[in-house]
Amino acid sequence: MPTPDEMYDEAIALKDQGDLEAAVEKLKSILEVDPNHVQTHMALGVYLQRLGDLEGAIEHALKVTELEPNDPFSFTQLSVIYQRCGRIPEAEEAMARARMLQMAQMQGQMPPGHAGGGPPSGGR
Repeated sequence: MPTPDEMYDEAIALKDQGDLEAAVEKLKSILEVDPNHVQTHMALGVYLQRLGDLEGAIEHALKVTELEPNDPFSFTQLSVIYQRCGRIPEAEEAMARARMLQMAQMQGQMPPGHAGGGPPSGGR
């Protein structure tokens, strides 16, 4: 049986081939094995938004912030998804949280999470 990371790579390959729906299904199957696979939640947030499942996109973006609460990128991604879903006040709040985390990291007040995690299309 493939590992969650191998399954993630397969999902990204499907997305790269233009089959976003199949990529989403593969990503959802990862969560059955590893419900806290951060990269999967990140990718689902982006891909579901592209497919028009706005509530699903927000749900997965929020899960990323739960799993990576000290990672500014998690909140930046959440902000972008909220913005694309037309939820501007929530987008602004998430971006403010991202900036606060960035400033705290720059001032050495907290260890970096997965800072610079990058978008899900870029692999791990």
